[in-house]
Amino acid sequence: MASPDKKSFLLRIDPALWAELERLAAGELRSVNAQIEYLLRESLVRRGVATTRPAGKRTR
Repeated sequence: MASPDKKSFLLRIDPALWAELERLAAGELRSVNAQIEYLLRESLVRRGVATTRPAGKRTR
C-alpha cells in the first residue's frame, strides 16, 4: 500500500529497464520504487529544477 502522503500512479516500463532498476536498487539497498524516486530527484537536481539532493547521495 502506498504512503498516504505520496502520489501513486501506473508506470509502464520495458522489462529490460525494470531488470536494470532491480539490480541497481538491490546494490544500493533500496526498493525499486525508492530507487526510481531517488533517480528522479537526482535528475531534477542536475537539471536545476530541484534544490535538494536525494538522501544518501554520494559525491564524486
